[in-house]
Amino acid sequence: MKPNVIIALLVGAAVGFFAGKMVGGTSGNSPSIAVAPSPTPGAPAAPGAAETLKVPLDNAQVAGKADALVTIVEFSDYQCPFCSKANTTVKQLQQDYGDKVRVAMKQNPLSFHPFARPAALAALAAGEQGKYWEMHHKLFENQQALDDASLEKYAGEVGLNVAKWKEDLKQQKFADTISADQALAGKLGATGTPAFFINGIKITGAQPIGNFKQLIDAELKKAQDLVKTGVAADQVYAKIMAGAKERPTPPAAAPSPAAPAAPAAPPPPSVRKINVPEDAPAKGPKYAKVTIVEWSDFQCPFCSRVGPTLKQIEDTYSKDVKVVFRHQPLPFHDKAKLAAEASMAAHEQGKFWQMHDKLFGNQQALDRPALEKYASEIGLDMGKFKSALDSGKFRAKVEADSAEGSQMGANGTPTFFINGREFVGAQPFEAFKSVIDGELKRANDMLAKGVKPEQLYTKLIEDAIANAPAAPAAAAPGAAPAPVVVDNINLNGAPIKGPKNAPVTIVAFSDFQCPFCSRVVPTLKDIEKQYEGKVRVAFKHQPLPFHDKAKLAAAASMAANEQGKFWEMHDKLFANQQALDRPSLEKYASEIGLDMGKFKSALDSNKFEAQITKDSNEGTQIGANGTPTFFINGRQLVGAQPIDAFKAIIDDELKKKKGKN
Repeated sequence: MKPNVIIALLVGAAVGFFAGKMVGGTSGNSPSIAVAPSPTPGAPAAPGAAETLKVPLDNAQVAGKADALVTIVEFSDYQCPFCSKANTTVKQLQQDYGDKVRVAMKQNPLSFHPFARPAALAALAAGEQGKYWEMHHKLFENQQALDDASLEKYAGEVGLNVAKWKEDLKQQKFADTISADQALAGKLGATGTPAFFINGIKITGAQPIGNFKQLIDAELKKAQDLVKTGVAADQVYAKIMAGAKERPTPPAAAPSPAAPAAPAAPPPPSVRKINVPEDAPAKGPKYAKVTIVEWSDFQCPFCSRVGPTLKQIEDTYSKDVKVVFRHQPLPFHDKAKLAAEASMAAHEQGKFWQMHDKLFGNQQALDRPALEKYASEIGLDMGKFKSALDSGKFRAKVEADSAEGSQMGANGTPTFFINGREFVGAQPFEAFKSVIDGELKRANDMLAKGVKPEQLYTKLIEDAIANAPAAPAAAAPGAAPAPVVVDNINLNGAPIKGPKNAPVTIVAFSDFQCPFCSRVVPTLKDIEKQYEGKVRVAFKHQPLPFHDKAKLAAAASMAANEQGKFWEMHDKLFANQQALDRPSLEKYASEIGLDMGKFKSALDSNKFEAQITKDSNEGTQIGANGTPTFFINGRQLVGAQPIDAFKAIIDDELKKKKGKN
């Protein structure tokens, strides 16, 4: 990836909705990432270059000297497992760089972490007694216990006057600090945690320490050059910030030049033919010049955050833009599907958008009684509303939306298609505006040429697909479309299927409880069929910390592997992700014909824990920062992407192999 230091992560979500992963040290297999020098203060960043953003310290808690040449500002969440892993990396960086680096902490407790905000308040209140960092580390060391009683216990353990600390918790200034920090995070595009700004340059997620060091070393050199020109060391950060940008540059609407493409392949994923069902909730002109189709989830915090932006779009482009809402309730949001059905029950009575706003305004309360309360508040016929929920009247509609969204590549929320152009995440208004303005120009040109308004949406998408530029990766044989290429991934002990001498090896880092990992299973099966004899697949474990049954499921798969039935268990686990407790695992083991005594003994003894940990650590070291992550002959492909994304890389690898023979 040249010249950026940032490895993009998946919601997908977790886009916007899943940032970071476990941290490890560098190794011989770590990806090589080129670090772009920071732009000259005040100069515009080159397209794709790392930007220097203005990140004021304000009320941040700071560890390190004022004359440190590099300032690391971290936006973090005490309940986020990736932030905890990243905290280990930050401590190592402080140890390695000493007085050359200082760390400033900003609070960004995510709304779906119920204990994150109280923990942030606890740390800030500890700071009143000069013990912020002691409490900070204590919280990350004890993420599984952040209830009020535990917080009070930690306050005592770090030596606080507990009575004063409890009183300080009530201070409004701490709540105001959190609000200000979160507003700044949104302004800077740091919507997930952890997010770091190293002398203003963003690096997202719990990345390997080597990635941080490359950027820090580059910034140290730049800072030393400033000092040589007469800037005082304690003024270096202020000098850099004086020329920094207030906001990140919005992404271009054009397809990413790194997107893999082949001459005969379908159009790049950034332009798709998106259906607009007649019964889908929509607002705006019927024959709008710009149609935004949104796949969203009422329990997703990032979907909630983009609400004000969509309102701004509606106000700014009221005569030209239509917004269409489609459902994508994610499997790990337990109340999202019922909330989606409630919104459609409201839609049936002409009040979808009123319910839409109620749901996003009350994401912490989406159970049945709360939904009925909101229905009453917006004036629905309660008998009709309750009947719709009881009968599951709109369940099929919600599921159909979700399935179509997945087919279109909307595997995380929110995902938008602006006249068919994919646009992912809770991005700022300016980012939407740049795409919308471009689409308005295209629409006006078409209307001027005689295209009828009722045909405009279809024609705009057809034109975009027909004129989508080919990606450079297809035009330059041998050029790697993936941002990271890793050599020599260790396959010892990994379950593998396919011929040993296959010209293409796909290494999957996966999690049996991850819904996106399960979505890509059919894709991999199709690849095996289409490339029979040419592709082998290796499975590596990456159980995420917040999936409480993922590690045990991984152990069960390896216990099955020991008896030669890994892939049978693999399919069972992904087909039954909602039931991965010990009795269920034993049931699956029996169904595929395992020796049950041997299977149970393997689980009881934690026989495969070391192998699973080794896989996970290796994944972290080589940049598998979310699941699923694939390495196709070492070329990284992140997420549950459509089969064409896999085929573009596989075909290129087969072509290269053929050229060498």
